[in-house]
Amino acid sequence: MSKDFFNRKIVTTSDGSSSIYLPDFDEHYHSHHGAMQESKHVFMKMGWDVVVKKKSHVDLLEVGFGTGLNAWLVYDELRKSAKENAVHYTSLELYPVATEDAAQLNFVDADDRSIFLRLHEATWNTSVPINERFTLEKLEVSLQEFQSVRFYDLIFYDAFAPRVQPELWTAEIFQKLFLLLKPSGILVTYCAKGDVRRNMIAAGFSVEKLPGPPGKREMLRAVKSEL
Repeated sequence: MSKDFFNRKIVTTSDGSSSIYLPDFDEHYHSHHGAMQESKHVFMKMGWDVVVKKKSHVDLLEVGFGTGLNAWLVYDELRKSAKENAVHYTSLELYPVATEDAAQLNFVDADDRSIFLRLHEATWNTSVPINERFTLEKLEVSLQEFQSVRFYDLIFYDAFAPRVQPELWTAEIFQKLFLLLKPSGILVTYCAKGDVRRNMIAAGFSVEKLPGPPGKREMLRAVKSEL
C-alpha cells in the first residue's frame, strides 16, 4: 500500500460516530454499521475487559493506530475506573492520520478534545506518558519489521481487511503475534473469516468465534494457551 493512495474522507457511520473512508480501496477504518459500537464490542468488551480483570498492569499491542479510537477508549476506561490499573499501549501505524483530520472526528466531546488530539500529536517512535496510568508508544513501522523486547497481555488486531492487506492475515504473521504474547495472552479482531481462523490455529492459538458487533455476525478471539 502506498501513501499516494490514501485519499481519506471523513464519514459518519450508522451509530452516528465518525470513521475514515478510503475510496481507492473501498475500505473504512471502522465498520460502517458503527465505529464506536464496533470498537467498544470487539476490542473493549471482548479484549480489554477480559484482561484487565486479571492484570493491574497491561502491556497492550495494537496493529493499526488509525483514528486513535481504540487508544482513546482504553484511556477513557482507565480514568473512569476506581481500580489502579495501568497500561503501556504500543501501537503500530505506517500511515498516520493527520492531526487536522483527527480533529474532525466526533469520538469525544469538547471537554476531551485536547486529550484525544494529544494521542495523535504524541511523538512517534518513543514512549510518551499521557498520564500516570497510560503510556503511549506509537511506532511508524510495519508489523513485518516490528521487533520487540516487550511481551504483551493483549493484542488489538485492527489491520485493514484481508481483501485490502492479505499479507497481514497469514499463518506466518499470526505465529509472530503468538510469540509476542505472554502465556494466556489474547488477541481480538473484528475479522471472522474461515481462512484467518485456520491461520491462527496453525500458528498455535486456541481460537473461539464470538458474537460480533451490530451488523456483523461473528468476530474472533485467539488465546495463547499455557503449556
